[in-house]
Amino acid sequence: MLLKTDSPIDIDAIRINFSTDSLWILNIALAVIMFGVALGITLDDFRRLIKKPKILLVGIFSQFFMLPFLTFLAILVIKPHPSFALGMMMIAACPGGNVSNFFSKLGKGNAALSVSLTAFATLICIVMTPFNLQFWGSLYEPTDAILKTVELDPFELFKLVSLILGIPLILGMLLRHYKDVMARKIEKILKPFSMLVFIVLIAIAFSENVDIFTEHIHHVLFLVIFHNIFAFLIGFYIAKAFGLEKKDVKTISMETGIQNGGLGLLLIFGFFGGLGGMALLAAFWGVWDIFSGMTLALYWSRRDKD
Repeated sequence: MLLKTDSPIDIDAIRINFSTDSLWILNIALAVIMFGVALGITLDDFRRLIKKPKILLVGIFSQFFMLPFLTFLAILVIKPHPSFALGMMMIAACPGGNVSNFFSKLGKGNAALSVSLTAFATLICIVMTPFNLQFWGSLYEPTDAILKTVELDPFELFKLVSLILGIPLILGMLLRHYKDVMARKIEKILKPFSMLVFIVLIAIAFSENVDIFTEHIHHVLFLVIFHNIFAFLIGFYIAKAFGLEKKDVKTISMETGIQNGGLGLLLIFGFFGGLGGMALLAAFWGVWDIFSGMTLALYWSRRDKD
């Protein structure tokens, strides 16, 4: 099944309204969100994961190995427009979105595991995100052609991910470790506020691009919805296959299905010049996975009433 557009419009000529100022604001918002999440993380969270290495390994295996691999296989079957395919690979290469912690808790998953996996995934994504994008992208000829036209400097990519996610994570954990009372007070205010700011940013970006979305959203609608549901199912059934408990299965499903579209969009604008197909797909993912994650969490919470 070919999902190449029949429209004479050049998909990659589409330019989403996303200014340099907007990029800076989104950068800061993602860093603040990560800092807020990190305020709730202690070394005990990592110790719990180390004591239960099976859960940690299943979570990492699902998110950083099976999701990119199965996304690659899906692309070989669907054969989407090359920049859409690379956009899917970008999303699959990103770590889980921080809002997954909220959805895991709402859906009666293992909230502590969700936060711990987010922290661990954030640390390893500094290496794994550039690796997965480059590795899988280079194996598919249409996306490899795009990669060859851009200067995808692994060090610069590493540096950007470190600044946005790695440093805020470490600073937040250090504050929690040395100033526990202060960290708890800041977390109560900062975490919900930063999430709200992020959602408002998405809403503003969406409102500024309504015409682009209404005119071109049909090109990525199926791809994003399919890819997102596919990611939830990958996490769910991999966790079940390894015999994890129900709460852990929900959490790994959510961590695999909710990818950091905001980070993906930053990388697309930072390294691919806002390439139309990639940007359109990542932007819609950022809106869609909040809706899908909330829907799944509410379904689980109502189905599993205690």
